[in-house]
Amino acid sequence: MKIKILTLFPNMFEGFLSESIIKRAIDKNVVQIEAIDMRNYSLDKHHHVDDTPCGGGAGMVLACDVVDRAIKANDNNSYKILMTPQGKTYNQQIALDLAKKDEIMLICGHYEGFDERIRDYVDCELSIGDYVLTGGELPSMIITDSITRLLDNAIKEESYEGDSFMDGLLEYPQYTRPIEYNGKKVPDVLLSGNHKLINRFRRKESLRRTIKRRPDLIEKANLSKEDLKLIKEIEEEEKWEHLVYCFIYHHFPQNMELVLWERKLINLLIF
Repeated sequence: MKIKILTLFPNMFEGFLSESIIKRAIDKNVVQIEAIDMRNYSLDKHHHVDDTPCGGGAGMVLACDVVDRAIKANDNNSYKILMTPQGKTYNQQIALDLAKKDEIMLICGHYEGFDERIRDYVDCELSIGDYVLTGGELPSMIITDSITRLLDNAIKEESYEGDSFMDGLLEYPQYTRPIEYNGKKVPDVLLSGNHKLINRFRRKESLRRTIKRRPDLIEKANLSKEDLKLIKEIEEEEKWEHLVYCFIYHHFPQNMELVLWERKLINLLIF
């Protein structure tokens, strides 16, 4: 795969492209990533790429002619993506879809924004969330990273197939050595060597975590009959925890240690 990133600040990508999984993927020719300076496509002797907004207003607007020339000079049947907070919110399914393409081009805005006509030259617009950054460089890195790790031979498939959102749920909790630390132990089932029980535990905790933290995902998840049985078990367990909370709240409100328990238990999902 080839990923081309049109930016006004290509130096921002030096560290990103020279470390960790991204660097290894580049070295193995799994992916080719190029940060391209859009200033090189300005016809102005000072390499200006922006101008004041028509109609007045604050900030500077990225000029459509500069971006158009940069796109045309580097386009090799790329799937062109505009980085903008007004775009569709990026998610794992979009990452999976983009990872199947041969070449993508990520176009990073900066300053006040893009000339509106730039939208006519792209295939889609993506946002990484409902907030505004100083430019599209960080979002383009996030998208590049999330795509690259899905490519064949970038990392082992088992390293990401259980990730959050891969099956519509949040990932189960992970543990490593030491087995016990500050009185907190790794769950016994993970030390049992019984892979059937381990897989069941992990699926159950994935469901529990998703229900508590992202119930919206549960509504859209493709749940099996076994998943529904596990959810019923979680329901019974959480009801018991809520009874403990009620006991503490009504009988020992002055006990600070138990009040801490209260705060933890109040966050439990009540079915």
